[in-house]
Amino acid sequence: MKPKSKVVESAAASCFLVMSLLCTYTNGDQMETNNYEETLSYSYYEKTCPKVEEIVKSSLSSMFVLDPTAPAALLRLMFHDCQVQGCDASILLEPSGDQQQFTELDSVKNFGIRKRDLIGSIKTSLETECPKQVSCSDVIILAAREAVALTGGPRIAVPLGRKDSLSIYSKHMADSELPPSTADVDITLSLFAGKGMTVEESVAIMGSHTIGVTHCNNVLSRFDNANATSQNLDPRFETFLRVACPEFSPTSQAAKVTFVPNDQTAVIFDSAYYDDAIAGRGNLRIDSEIGADPRTRPFAEAFAADQDRFFNAFSSAFVKLSSYKVLTGNEGVVRSVCDKVDD
Repeated sequence: MKPKSKVVESAAASCFLVMSLLCTYTNGDQMETNNYEETLSYSYYEKTCPKVEEIVKSSLSSMFVLDPTAPAALLRLMFHDCQVQGCDASILLEPSGDQQQFTELDSVKNFGIRKRDLIGSIKTSLETECPKQVSCSDVIILAAREAVALTGGPRIAVPLGRKDSLSIYSKHMADSELPPSTADVDITLSLFAGKGMTVEESVAIMGSHTIGVTHCNNVLSRFDNANATSQNLDPRFETFLRVACPEFSPTSQAAKVTFVPNDQTAVIFDSAYYDDAIAGRGNLRIDSEIGADPRTRPFAEAFAADQDRFFNAFSSAFVKLSSYKVLTGNEGVVRSVCDKVDD
């Protein structure tokens, strides 16, 4: 692996820690079931907006050529929206009028969130084709699906019919519900078990780290841990990380805009992430530990050896994550513009 670091303001958003809302974990079994089959539908827009998937795909294809960092940014946008009170496009909302409040986007854990404007652009195209039909939350999910497919991953069939939130969630809520960059295997399995995921699916959804970058402020926090030597960190890779991410303060601007690729093929959705995880070449603690912990290593090895198995497990996990705590029916609305609630 020969990653490079760069200092640029427009750096690709880190796909760091896709994990989700707090829950309880027991022996890796499913703790809770997503009943999306009862609330969402694979043919939801068949009559009201039959070209929705085509419009989303065509809107993104050219963008991904011009900006190869966009797929990782869109995938992270979806994960961080779903982690705070479910997949409801709340992350797109801006305070209106005289409102002065810190929103979930102001959380330090949402640093580097990008491409919200791209979701708005797609929504504008959809409003021309089929006004007030397609929710912003569904656009986020479809955009993330294309981010995976157009970078070499599976084209995931996703159920649709989500409604948008009427609420702007607080910075405090995002701070408490988004996981830390220092999360270990215990925390990660616990988080995903609450989405109804098996251990295999939990390891698979971590494979989203195969595209994108990790900002140095998240890497540096890893070295603050007194138990860093137990994190399955290859000594040579640790040296690389320390050189690529010098002793900035983790909260400094330099640490925030300097970054390292997530794996050796950071713009291609493949199974290379697991090769690095097994070898102890993970940027974050979880990226290394997932390749060593006896609960997760067998799946990391299986995915490294069989990319199709990884794609299948990732697809299943993606649907569960994107269907968690969704608003349907009269629980939410379909916004005309994604960054504000209709009057």
